[in-house]
Amino acid sequence: MWGGVYLCLVLLRLYIALSPSYLHPDEHLQGPEVITGRVFSFPTHLTWEFTSATPIRSVFPLWVFYGWPLTLLKWLAEGSGYQTIPSASVFYTLRVLMFLLSFVLEDWALHELLPSSKQRRSATLLVASSYVTWTYQTHTFSNAIETLLVLWCLVLIGRIVEDKQTSQFLASAILAFLVVLGVFNRITFPAFIVVPLMRLLPHFFSKPITLLVMTTTGVLTTLLAICVDTEWYTNGRIHFRHLSSKAVITPWNNFVYNLDPDNLAKHGLHPYYQHFLVNLPQLLGPAILLLVLRPRLGMRFYSAMCGIATLSCFKHQEARFLLPAIPLLLSTVRLPQRSTKLWIGVWLIFNVCLGILMGVYHQGGVVPAQLWIAEQPGIAQVYWWKTYSPPMYLLGQHGGDVVAKDLMGMRGELMVEELEKAVACEANSTTLLVAPLSATFLDPYTTGLSSEPERTGIHLEKVWQWKQHLNLDDMDFGDDGVLPTISRVVGRRGIGAWNVRNIC
Repeated sequence: MWGGVYLCLVLLRLYIALSPSYLHPDEHLQGPEVITGRVFSFPTHLTWEFTSATPIRSVFPLWVFYGWPLTLLKWLAEGSGYQTIPSASVFYTLRVLMFLLSFVLEDWALHELLPSSKQRRSATLLVASSYVTWTYQTHTFSNAIETLLVLWCLVLIGRIVEDKQTSQFLASAILAFLVVLGVFNRITFPAFIVVPLMRLLPHFFSKPITLLVMTTTGVLTTLLAICVDTEWYTNGRIHFRHLSSKAVITPWNNFVYNLDPDNLAKHGLHPYYQHFLVNLPQLLGPAILLLVLRPRLGMRFYSAMCGIATLSCFKHQEARFLLPAIPLLLSTVRLPQRSTKLWIGVWLIFNVCLGILMGVYHQGGVVPAQLWIAEQPGIAQVYWWKTYSPPMYLLGQHGGDVVAKDLMGMRGELMVEELEKAVACEANSTTLLVAPLSATFLDPYTTGLSSEPERTGIHLEKVWQWKQHLNLDDMDFGDDGVLPTISRVVGRRGIGAWNVRNIC
């Protein structure tokens, strides 16, 4: 029974991992968009984090987690005689990779962290049935990588502390490597492991050689990470004698950047209680009540709470920042003694609804649109309106031939002005507009819907659409009202691509 349920949940996780939903631009722009340009020479767009004078994102973790599988994919393709690699293959390779990392490393870590078989089954099923695991954890987020690193640091700390006979040299070296990797991946990482690391203090006094091993490994890994980042950002080989003057230390740059309130304000400011009162319930759903009423206090609970409390000190707070805390907290939950079936039913309804919304429909047409555009010849310009930023690496080798312009949430009248300036009069346009089908502003401009077919101006001819797309950023409750807005966004769900013509 337990094994069958778990297998079904794993298959569901794989299905949602392979669905092209798009949760946040950072899942592409801070990972695949960066590394695919170097591995496959795809034309890509690097964000300010990688192009500023003091870059704040490290490429060292990107090579560790994404670089080697993509390099292997490139070797296999070249060895099989393929001259070019479809961008779809790159996208799905990364999604399968993230699924495997979640399925193998996350579930394995939980198995080791929990003392009894009953707790293992309960915690594993809770984590495996969480929409957070299905969606965020199977996308290429640095937060998803951070989750795995936190879990395995806790596992290794437990192995070292519980072994009273040996010094656990290998476990100590791996732990030091993971700690450095975690810091270079996200500077929030230490907040989740500082409490568990304190368990090692007595061990260091009884076996000081362990501290030496960890320190040596940590220093060497840090130097390696700094060298990788420095060579990347300076575009040249770095000798150790020049490292002190040219070193690019991205975690320090990131830390300094986030200490400035003006920088945080650019990304949005939230109240200090945002993580505890809004983001955590959003991720845990009905489990938040059990966490408040019946938690199992222990190292996993304290690790998660310390991380959340530390992150709450910074006023820019997004729900995905709490991903490392979710499996830790779900593994501390006690199921209710009464009304157990009712609670399980509410838990399943919550996660199925959020899983379908976030794992299938949320901006679900942006990736298929880019993959479709990559296969179309002769497209010169693509204007994106009311969608997330399109990942340029998905255009593959053709990315350099297509000019993509992200109009974001620009007012409709201004968007039309941009199209009129871009498209030559009376020409067979090679310009596309990609926008949600729920954007009723486009109706008068769409071929067949115009009440004045002979009028001049922009005409739109639909050439492609994808129905599994919801644009939750298009909720104009103030203008249209609640029910009409929901009816429009859900009833006309989908995304389309229109060929733009300018009749002068």
